[in-house]
Amino acid sequence: MTVAPMIRYGLLLVGLSGLLAGGAVADAAKKNYRLHCMGCHQLDGTGSPENGIPSMRDEVGHFLRVPEGRAYLSQVPGTLNTPLSDGETAELLNWVMTNIGRASIPAGFKPYTADDVKTYRATVPQDIPGMRVRLLKQLEAVQIGSVR
Repeated sequence: MTVAPMIRYGLLLVGLSGLLAGGAVADAAKKNYRLHCMGCHQLDGTGSPENGIPSMRDEVGHFLRVPEGRAYLSQVPGTLNTPLSDGETAELLNWVMTNIGRASIPAGFKPYTADDVKTYRATVPQDIPGMRVRLLKQLEAVQIGSVR
């Protein structure tokens, strides 16, 4: 094999390993959703609004449209109290945005990082339900009234 095909082959292997690693991260995040979120929010993210569990389906991304919303998603009790590391939680939040939040994600969404989650977890508001009410009012003010 000459040098040029070897280089192409090497680049192909690097690219494939990146795809496989990305797939492994998504698989782990999906598994973590099933283990830590699905019990309340259902497999498809629809929750149980009649029981106080909000739907995230095509809605959760709207929280990223208001200043404190990004932190709030790391600070809700279900996210905050999982045994997941900051990195695993970031991967889970990114998976939720992509697979459950879908169309609600604002343009220019910046994926969560482990450092983001660590920072947000260190500054949890005293009144999480009150925070949700304030964020929903902010969302209504910017005409995102469907979020519950």
